[in-house]
Amino acid sequence: MDEIRFYISVFFRRFHWFLLVVFLVSFGAVVYSLGLTPTYISRMQLVVESPQIPEELAASTAQTPALEQLEIIEQRLLTRDNLLGIAREFNVFPSMEEMSPDTIVGTMRESTSIRTVSGRDRATLMTVSFEAGQALTAAAVLNEYLNIIQESDTEIRRGRAGGTLEFFREEVKRLGEEIDEQSAEVLAFKQSNRDALPESLEFRMSQRSELQEDLLQYQREIKRLENQREGLIQLFEATGLASPNSSNGIRLSTDEQLLLDLESELNSLLVTLSDENPKVKLLRARIEGLEARIAQSSDGGSEASGGPKTQAQATLDIQLAEIDSEIQILESQIEELENQIDLLTETIQRTPEVSITVDEMERAQEVLSDQYNAAEERLARALTGDLIEARSSGQRISVIEQPNVPDFPARPNRGKIAMIGVILGIAAGGGLIVVMELLNTSLRRPEDLVTHLNVTPFGTIPYMRTRWEAAWQRTVKVASVMVVIAGVPAAIYAVHLYYFPIDVMAVKVMGKLEDVVSSVTREQ
Repeated sequence: MDEIRFYISVFFRRFHWFLLVVFLVSFGAVVYSLGLTPTYISRMQLVVESPQIPEELAASTAQTPALEQLEIIEQRLLTRDNLLGIAREFNVFPSMEEMSPDTIVGTMRESTSIRTVSGRDRATLMTVSFEAGQALTAAAVLNEYLNIIQESDTEIRRGRAGGTLEFFREEVKRLGEEIDEQSAEVLAFKQSNRDALPESLEFRMSQRSELQEDLLQYQREIKRLENQREGLIQLFEATGLASPNSSNGIRLSTDEQLLLDLESELNSLLVTLSDENPKVKLLRARIEGLEARIAQSSDGGSEASGGPKTQAQATLDIQLAEIDSEIQILESQIEELENQIDLLTETIQRTPEVSITVDEMERAQEVLSDQYNAAEERLARALTGDLIEARSSGQRISVIEQPNVPDFPARPNRGKIAMIGVILGIAAGGGLIVVMELLNTSLRRPEDLVTHLNVTPFGTIPYMRTRWEAAWQRTVKVASVMVVIAGVPAAIYAVHLYYFPIDVMAVKVMGKLEDVVSSVTREQ
């Protein structure tokens, strides 16, 4: 109990030092808190709204996930040009003339806070805040941020919709030109190969068959005429008559009439049979036998029949001339038919190649047509999407909470800083008393005599100060405290006024402390 009473008395004897330390530390904390530049924070909240028109009915072509859209907006907002322009327009920092552009941009980004919240079945929100030394400046900067965000959102969405529309317009135009070129190529190829097109293949094959039949018929007719000519010559040589029905008055014998009949039959057979046919060979043998027999029965009376033979010769020449004329006509017709058949054969042979080429060209044209139809459909959708964006009916960023002008600074919390200063002052004052007591080795109690000198006193008499000594001691203590209380604030004010502003010094000190903490954190 005596120990506690002794330490309490020691505390009160040194209370003036305790009070002095508490005052100095608390005053320093108060001055520090008052020297800090107040920071006002203005906030706004944005939301990404869904399209006003259901996508099942009409979809916008500027479809971007909400979170991605906000990230793009954030990157556009925090560009160097935007931040420098805003900082210089609103004079955000008091000493901007002394700050480099990089410092201004870095400070603006540090003063800007953007937080995005998103999730499944939840709206995508963006909270933007800015802190400045003045409330109006913070609100003005945030309003400028809002203008940039809305302009960027509109520009991005209109740009995408317009770019999509322009792309499909160019695509439709390009495909249309390609289709026209392909159609012209197909038409030109068909015109240059119109005699070998697959559509007329069946007709040309049928025409060639008919021409071949006509050719065969003409060849048979020529064969018949040649046989007839040969028969007339043989008849004349055998009988001296130009024809079997000659009107010269000479009556034909039985062998001569039979010879004419056999020759007529031979001519008929040669129309359908070849010379190697047994019937033809047999018939020729009979004709040769009859001719030999008629020649033997002739008694050389050629002189008596000189007049009729001359007339028969003329008749024979006329008949042979007619037959030769018919043969020439038929041969010219055969030559023409052969030319036509050769031409048809050549076109028929070219038809497969032409057909393959036409099919390839038509397939290419069909592919282009499909692409053109698809591009037309997409162009219609792009037109609808561009109209939706022009009317602001698509997905867009809306403002939930407008930027506000803060009434009170968010930082610093001066009351909290002052309270911490008082607590630190009390701790420092108590620590000073403890240190002073530990360093004091004077003898103040009977226990000290026993501890230090191993002497047990019979009694102790305390030092009795006079009234003048006590008053002087109190005066010195009070004066010391008053000098410190008045001198320290005066010195701080003089430094602030004539040497260096306390608020700027506080900012620099806090910056240094933050740098030290950051470096220590990186080293760890």
